[in-house]
Amino acid sequence: MGEPHVKSIKDDNTWFYIERTKTKGGVHRLGNDIFLNNNILVVKFNKFGVLEEKLFYDKDKMNNHNFTKEVTDNVVTRGTFLDSFLSSLRNKMRANSPRNKDK
Repeated sequence: MGEPHVKSIKDDNTWFYIERTKTKGGVHRLGNDIFLNNNILVVKFNKFGVLEEKLFYDKDKMNNHNFTKEVTDNVVTRGTFLDSFLSSLRNKMRANSPRNKDK
């Protein structure tokens, strides 16, 4: 089968083979892409390279998975490093100003 498309991040012995076939939709789909095949084969090997497990997911099985509604905090939207550094510097300057020391 050759080299996998993707290897697992946590385990080099888990390989993923991906097959995607798509076509253009007709007039009723406004020319959007339609997936004919969206198959994934997951192959797991033991430390000796012997096949332990194989899982096959097709388009219908993948549609049945439930995904979490939780949202992950995005560090990029908080601002750049420079923004946070300058903000921190401003806060320190305000805290050490003569007006704040009298209070």
